[in-house]
Amino acid sequence: MDTIFAVSSGAPPAAIAVLRLSGSSAFAAAEALSGTLPEPRRAALRALRDPASGELLDRALVLVFPGPRSATGEDLAELHLHGGRAVVRAVEAVLAGLEGLRPAEPGEFTRRALSNGRLDLSEAEGLGDLLAAETEAQRRVAMRSAEGAVRREVERWEARLLALAAHAEALLDHSDEDDVAGFADPLPELRRAATALADDVDAVAARPAVERLRDGLRVVLAGPPNAGKSTLLNTLVGRDAAIVSAIAGTTRDRIEAPVMRGGVAWLFVDTAGLNEAPGDTIEEIGIARARDALASADILLWLDDAPPPEHPACLWIHARADEMGRAKGEGKDLSLSALTGEGIEALWERLARLAATLLPPPDMVALNQRQRGLCLDAAGALRRAGGQADLLLFAEELRSARIAFDAITGRAGVEAMLDALFGRFCIGK
Repeated sequence: MDTIFAVSSGAPPAAIAVLRLSGSSAFAAAEALSGTLPEPRRAALRALRDPASGELLDRALVLVFPGPRSATGEDLAELHLHGGRAVVRAVEAVLAGLEGLRPAEPGEFTRRALSNGRLDLSEAEGLGDLLAAETEAQRRVAMRSAEGAVRREVERWEARLLALAAHAEALLDHSDEDDVAGFADPLPELRRAATALADDVDAVAARPAVERLRDGLRVVLAGPPNAGKSTLLNTLVGRDAAIVSAIAGTTRDRIEAPVMRGGVAWLFVDTAGLNEAPGDTIEEIGIARARDALASADILLWLDDAPPPEHPACLWIHARADEMGRAKGEGKDLSLSALTGEGIEALWERLARLAATLLPPPDMVALNQRQRGLCLDAAGALRRAGGQADLLLFAEELRSARIAFDAITGRAGVEAMLDALFGRFCIGK
């Protein structure tokens, strides 16, 4: 396998550029530039020279980490260079000219760590989320996953599953013998234990997904034409994201505007006015897209005097409260004016309370959609096991559940998604 190299710190120019090498030739390459290597895990100042010409490239700190006790599980060297672009380019050019060395691909260091057992797939996914974290909530949840919270939860489930499987296999192998430890009537108790485990897995899978933290809560503003949706959107995001006009039907398509507030990522979506008699084909398409947005909304802000449609997280807004002749919004959740600012802070407070119920709690294990789907697969197999009257079929369902658990941590059936995962990593990771 090739030895790879890349800058694993911030992009130059910077005070320091940490250039990392990983692979069987890492130490030989570092020694070719520095002359001698320091003791493992001890930094030492070395003059880095081009081995072909002897030209001085930089004076840098050199560290070496013998595998498998390294970040990648392989021999790993770090060159702490001065962080100018020319310095980094010169050292990279010399390394690229050495036999067996090549620049790393995105996420390749982490992928090697996964292949060499230094971390599992759930930890790699958590690291990817940590690299992309923009809010404190994102950082805290990603850090828990990167530190193995998901893996430890799955390991607890697997320990219970393996105990059930071992008991079932013993009964299958020795059902005609008298010395098998177990219950007087073992299968009903095993079925109850499988169902209890399914309940525990479902409880974790039912928590809000990590994607809501990363992508932002989708807040959809909907209602009839000229209800004040675009004006409210602009007020909430603090800029003119949507065109505002007294002409009905100005908004023809969805307008999405992200904003960070209170440590939460929000994605506000303005939609075309819902009109029962659209004036043309374009307006009809806009209304269809508005209804699609309603279906995907985490939170619905309904700006209409008519009652809102059914939605699990809806705020019924009495908008344009500053206008003459606008009756008080009896029965509505909030009365506000985007022009005067009346009720806007109250709206943010209500949104924050809803967010607390829709976002994953920072002190508990949170799953992404891939992990959640596999948990549901495992729970389904366990529930089927709980309903089996045949011991052989019971054991087979347990095997299906274990395959799903193994896929969460990367021990089985995940090769197809690794390219997509590591493709969003930076080169130096």
